[in-house]
Amino acid sequence: MKNIKMIIEYDGSRYLGWQRLGDSDRTIQGKLENVISEMTESKIEIIGSGRTDAGTHARGQVANFKTTSSMKLQEMQAYINHYLPQDIVVKELDQVHERFHSRYNAIGKKYIYYIWNSSIPSVFDRKYIFYYPESLDISKMNLGCSRLVGSHDFIGFSSLKKSKKSTIRIIDDISIQREQDILKFIFIGDGFLYNMIRIIVGTLLEIGKGSMEPEYIDEIFKSKTRSNAGFTVPAQGLFLEEVYY
Repeated sequence: MKNIKMIIEYDGSRYLGWQRLGDSDRTIQGKLENVISEMTESKIEIIGSGRTDAGTHARGQVANFKTTSSMKLQEMQAYINHYLPQDIVVKELDQVHERFHSRYNAIGKKYIYYIWNSSIPSVFDRKYIFYYPESLDISKMNLGCSRLVGSHDFIGFSSLKKSKKSTIRIIDDISIQREQDILKFIFIGDGFLYNMIRIIVGTLLEIGKGSMEPEYIDEIFKSKTRSNAGFTVPAQGLFLEEVYY
């Protein structure tokens, strides 16, 4: 039995997210499983490093599957990419240790959220970037970032209703970079709750335009209440860049 690790890139615009949903073929996992099951002539279950939401993209999603197929890796990759839709690509394929697990072995992830911050919107980038024309105080936003770094209970920055599992997460770093009209919000952490990054970005934007002070981050942590945080930015600006092992 071979354990095959994949690094996957996808445009999530027309999909309902990563996770397979019943009979729907509008998920990334579902598309991959259908093609790989046809290739191996057996039912294949793919394990992803984690879910990405509807409309979210990835440059470095990681997944693995097990198979008894005798096909060479190069042949597998060529077959998969030939039959996948053009908005999903397997960038790398490797045989790994039989105990490798894409989700359980992951120790961290890197996400980037993109914002077009200008009075004039971009026609060609609109599917992959959130247009936000307000004037922003980046120095204040960075003060907000510093209060988010570290180990915290992020339930107030999540759309989770209730959770039996821990909602404590560790953010190693948040940085904001400006490249002309584009703002890049770069997140590195051990994991992220449902909509956590999108709500944090919305909160930082509220700070940047002056409707919230950086110190209010502490109040959101204390209250553990979603309604105290900022708005949820749209999914199209969010990319899973890399998964760390």
